[in-house]
Amino acid sequence: MSKIKLFLILSGYQLTWLMCVFGEVLYKSFLPGLLCGIIFVLLVFANSKNKKRFFYIVLLISIIGYLFDSIIVNFKIYNFNTSLYVGVLPIWMIILWPSFATLFDEILVFLSKYKAIALLLSGSLGPLTYYSGKPLGLIDINNFTLFFISMIAFWIFLMLFYLNFLLRLKFN
Repeated sequence: MSKIKLFLILSGYQLTWLMCVFGEVLYKSFLPGLLCGIIFVLLVFANSKNKKRFFYIVLLISIIGYLFDSIIVNFKIYNFNTSLYVGVLPIWMIILWPSFATLFDEILVFLSKYKAIALLLSGSLGPLTYYSGKPLGLIDINNFTLFFISMIAFWIFLMLFYLNFLLRLKFN
């Protein structure tokens, strides 16, 4: 993968995350994140080498992530302070998960050579990303212990699922 494509995908995801979070925090609007994410995912899909692989990875990671967030919010471990919900989650989570999942198609493949580092990064950066919503007023954490235990376990599970299952699937 070219360094330019790598930079663009990472920047596109980061921009989507920022638009989702700061659209809510600053403007009380889901539209900036939703629109940015839709454009980002469509552009990455259009430029993916293997569209079938991209579609399945993004779909599976997104469903798992969205279900996890829904369950954890439903159990009131944390909740979002947002302008519009679909079920128990903000509407922009519908695009934030696929935006994040784009990273698994080509960007995070190198982690298959460094599984211990992949698990350590996943188990720490995933929960910290969520936690960053607390000081911004985007989420309320009702039970810190359960929050961090469930987050760490989930993010390690997600990385293991990716490394041991998704990377082994053959997409032709």
